[in-house]
Amino acid sequence: MTSLRIAFAGTPHFALPALRALLASRHRVVGVLTQPDRPAGRGLDLRASPVKLLATSTQPALAVAQPATLKTPESRAALTAWAPDLLVVVAYGLILPPAVLALPRLGCLNIHGSLLPRWRGAAPIQRALLAGDAETGVTIMQLDAGLDTGPTLLDRRRPIGAHETAGDLHDALAELGASALLEAIDGLLAGSVVARAQPTEGASYAPKIEKSEALVDWGASATQLDRRIRAFNPWPVAETRFAGDSLKLLRASVTDASARDGAPGTVLGIADDGIRVACGEGVLAIRELQRPGKRPTTARDFANAVRLAGIRFGT
Repeated sequence: MTSLRIAFAGTPHFALPALRALLASRHRVVGVLTQPDRPAGRGLDLRASPVKLLATSTQPALAVAQPATLKTPESRAALTAWAPDLLVVVAYGLILPPAVLALPRLGCLNIHGSLLPRWRGAAPIQRALLAGDAETGVTIMQLDAGLDTGPTLLDRRRPIGAHETAGDLHDALAELGASALLEAIDGLLAGSVVARAQPTEGASYAPKIEKSEALVDWGASATQLDRRIRAFNPWPVAETRFAGDSLKLLRASVTDASARDGAPGTVLGIADDGIRVACGEGVLAIRELQRPGKRPTTARDFANAVRLAGIRFGT
């Protein structure tokens, strides 16, 4: 069977299952592009990306290039020297200019964390949760000059669980994308998978998540707030005000979707399902919380440590 020379471009944890899958396949990974090391942590020490750490830990270590741009011939020198048949791109973080798109003889394949054309853009997982989508998935697509607009090879679907967070879906879709990638490459070589233009109907955009979106508005419905808490876990984490400080809300569930049991944000009591809070419509049960400088705690432990009677979150 044909063995390809594959270059890989990726940066965060989402890209790791795909790189591992390629390393375990019959194909040869000839080099890795990843973002430059960035300052991180309290000391702001330079930290390598997860993809770089994996690439340099293999035996033998993979060739790694970390250009800040790919717009010049000099910044593309490593990729050109690797002479890949195919470039696989997974959450790389740089827009590929036409010269890069045209470099591999078989083009550039991308794993996108949505069912294209829905949720093109930077935050498809979070936006699917915020919208209340019943299902999501991954799409293997050929990159073009547009934003996630290239022809698609295949997609793989999965339902979104009632309590799944963005972190849960991130990990599941990363694994699903890795297996779908190998299937797409095999199908492309065999001629059994054909690239198809994306339909214009159903296209939507998933803009980058901003930290300002995490502040909870208790005037929203319990259903909407449950979606926000799940969409913003693990980042930026939904938060409200409590006792003059911020309070992070990590996990919750809708107790009653239609009740109107008090002013929005009012704590109605503690039950087996969590701290029950009145919303603009419905009641939300907060199951896991975190105060500044503290570890996450269960609703029961939180209620045992603070006085909740008469409390109204968000004020």
